[in-house]
Amino acid sequence: MKAVLCRTFGPPSGLALEDVPAPQPGPGEMLIRVVACAVNFADTLMIQGKYQTRPELPFSPGGEVAGTVAALGPGVAGPPPGSSVLAMISHGGFAEQAVARADAVVPVPEGVEPVAAAALSYAYGTAFHALRDRGGLQPGETVLVLGAAGGTGLAAVQLAKLLGARVIAAASGDRLETCHQAGADALLDYRQEGWRDRLRELTHGRGVDLVYDPVGGPYAEPALRSMAWGGRYLVIGFAAGEIPRIPLNLTLLKGCAILGVFYGSFAKREPEANRALMGQLLAWVREGRLRPWISATYPLAQAPVALDALLSRRATGKIVVVMEPART
Repeated sequence: MKAVLCRTFGPPSGLALEDVPAPQPGPGEMLIRVVACAVNFADTLMIQGKYQTRPELPFSPGGEVAGTVAALGPGVAGPPPGSSVLAMISHGGFAEQAVARADAVVPVPEGVEPVAAAALSYAYGTAFHALRDRGGLQPGETVLVLGAAGGTGLAAVQLAKLLGARVIAAASGDRLETCHQAGADALLDYRQEGWRDRLRELTHGRGVDLVYDPVGGPYAEPALRSMAWGGRYLVIGFAAGEIPRIPLNLTLLKGCAILGVFYGSFAKREPEANRALMGQLLAWVREGRLRPWISATYPLAQAPVALDALLSRRATGKIVVVMEPART
């Protein structure tokens, strides 16, 4: 089979498309014939050796796949071969076939295309788990989404609106139009000086009920200072590259909470709850109430280009690598 391999840690340009033996599912595993694999920020870190886990070299990046079941490992009852599924697999997805833990596999209903399914797990799963489960978002509350033009940011914009919130999208100026198209009620360019004053105006001095922060860096403390009494600050990640040092007295003065969101760990620790969460997302997609925001698709051979587009912040929303149809 074809797979994009990382043989040494480094930039996307060091990856290569190669012929490799197809993997075999072990006990409690499934083999998935990959149709689409989403590109995530974690992939860019993993190939550089900067992620919290380092797969043994060589490996194929790509941790979010959709396709059909090709084979079941020992002790696995289903879904049967040929079934449409999606799965989070950590790595191995930029390949024509990939192995997944059976408890990480979610059935995909008829009517949901593989490209859309592949884009759901990390970005939309993270956003839904954060907003609903960790943040307890209620209809009518105001949500500030930092990094709102990125994959998980746009997912948060869309889902917060679906859950009945008022959404303020914060991003750099040339990317804000995408946030508006995704449904944001108000736009904020956080590269401009005085953006916190503008946020105060947008909330009539009250502040925001929920902050969704996948960025960190210099934006975290001003956002925390802009919270309403009893607000919740959701820590998603640190795309800015800097882990902020927060003055904890702000939580006392605001009566607010800082909540960590580690969706991958939640999915592993509570697989049944995660399957229910993903089932709701897939139902919304099937019903037309949610459309994953996919900015570009690339063939497998161009997976390094897709990773570079994400790493250089040229992308908005999700990028998906799509396999070529099998030759007959």
